[in-house]
Amino acid sequence: MLVLGTLALYNPVSRHPFFNFDDDRYVTENVHVRAGLTWDSIAWAFTTFDEANWHPVTWLSHELDFQLFKLNPAGHHYTNLLLHCLNAVLLFLLLQSATGFTWRSLMVAAFFAFHPVNVESVAWVAERKNVLSMMFFLLALASYGRYIRKPRWDRYLAVALLFALGVMAKPMIITLPCVLLLWDYWPLHRMGSSEQQPPMTSEPRSFRWLVAEKIPLFALSGASAAITMQAQGKGGAIRSAYFPLAERLANALVAYGRYLWNAFWPVRLAAYYPHPANTLAGWQVALAAVFLFAVTAVALMARQRRYLAVGWFWFLGTLVPMIGLVQVGGQAMADRYAYLPYVGLFLMVCWAVPDSVPRSRSYARCVAFAGGVALLALATLTARQIGYWRDNVTLWTRAVQVTGPNFIAEDNLGGALRADGRTDDAMVHFRRAVEINPDDPIGNLNVAAYEQQHGNLQSAIGRYQVALRMTPNLELQATAYSNLGSAYRRLHDQSHARENYQAAVQRMPANALGWVGLGLVEQDSGNLNRAIDDYSRAMVLQPTDVGYLLLAQALEKAGRMNQAKEAFSKAPALSADLAKARQNAQQLLSQ
Repeated sequence: MLVLGTLALYNPVSRHPFFNFDDDRYVTENVHVRAGLTWDSIAWAFTTFDEANWHPVTWLSHELDFQLFKLNPAGHHYTNLLLHCLNAVLLFLLLQSATGFTWRSLMVAAFFAFHPVNVESVAWVAERKNVLSMMFFLLALASYGRYIRKPRWDRYLAVALLFALGVMAKPMIITLPCVLLLWDYWPLHRMGSSEQQPPMTSEPRSFRWLVAEKIPLFALSGASAAITMQAQGKGGAIRSAYFPLAERLANALVAYGRYLWNAFWPVRLAAYYPHPANTLAGWQVALAAVFLFAVTAVALMARQRRYLAVGWFWFLGTLVPMIGLVQVGGQAMADRYAYLPYVGLFLMVCWAVPDSVPRSRSYARCVAFAGGVALLALATLTARQIGYWRDNVTLWTRAVQVTGPNFIAEDNLGGALRADGRTDDAMVHFRRAVEINPDDPIGNLNVAAYEQQHGNLQSAIGRYQVALRMTPNLELQATAYSNLGSAYRRLHDQSHARENYQAAVQRMPANALGWVGLGLVEQDSGNLNRAIDDYSRAMVLQPTDVGYLLLAQALEKAGRMNQAKEAFSKAPALSADLAKARQNAQQLLSQ
């Protein structure tokens, strides 16, 4: 039921494309992933901090997918879907084994499988890390139950190994040792005495003993956190300096409330929620704090219903690494962050509702009917949410509609429209992004490129300089410097042109446009041999028809006719329109 229902619901993702938000960095433009599983790519996976994370298991998963499916997005999407199905089944089997309740366990797993908040984790290829780390988390929890039945060092080692694999897929599961303590409290009942006898009985232990038992796992959590902080610091992902502590605390409280709201009313979901910074009203923060405190108090007082405390603290605790106390990225919250925490809320609902009605067949039928209606409603909303992920334009149009001023969504919508050839429509959104955030590097970069194409060179130069000041991203810096070099060259300022092209290739030695630009500057100055070297280097990095035509003309002027003929011969194979390529090459030389 779980697998077939989930496959049927999510089947449209097999027709979805890659998305213009991280899928390029994780798959389509990542040279290491595109190499497939090789010794070099495997070594890279274990040694890189790319994307401000250390998650070698995720990289290996993407490399295997590319080995199997190349650039066919269907295979990459379906791997995510199959992992989500597996997670739903593991969750059901885990709960049923630990509690003995089949239908309640099935409902928790079904809510997990069908909830629209989880669409982001399944429909987005770059979020492979979410579904993959969740699989290892659930396997570790199941292995812990096996260890409890018969404590042995090899069974404990299996728990630790699965946990290590999980944090190497995504460090969001570093709270596993704390979840295991909750699991000891309920449903395993290893903590304190209880009249209820779970299927998995074991001798009660003191809290201190149970914590000491998990010290190796806490050590793994600490190691993962340290590595993650180092990776995110080097990758420029930590943004705590942009948001004072008071703003981060306020957003964390309100975000908890918004996650709760989305759990029960998931109708305005988006791919990106902008951070509110200092715009949250005091009453919003106070209301969120009071509500969270009240629910916590109720959960703690309901000692006969241990699942309430376990579910609630599962939700609160597993969200801590992603709630923004240490701000990573610019988002206020994210649907993908709820993939693990919502299990706690589903536990609370699926156990509390049956326990709150009289035990009779008629009431049981009413509860079953209500559960069926809830699942149908969630499946309907999920089908709609999957539809928003059918292409980039639809995805980011929806984000703009439901989140208000959102410069990230505007930038991505502009990029999607430009990729569809709708340049003028795209510029509307890039300009709107800059209006929302004048320091937005991507918006300024794209508006500057448009201004440069239309001859407004001084305006373009100003915007490129803003983009350079505001981005730590070396790739964006290299693009801005290359474009600045082109603008200065059109202004016949060869000194500044050369300086900016050199800065571009210093930031990114693989920047082919920077090397072509340097070749043009050297050719303008009569340094044909240097120009030939620069063009040749660019063609090794990124062969193009225009590049080979420029190289051929420089070789011809230098009297190296045989080499010039060879370079000319390579252009047609790379060109869809050789006449247009010749025209573009002449325009570049005449600027």
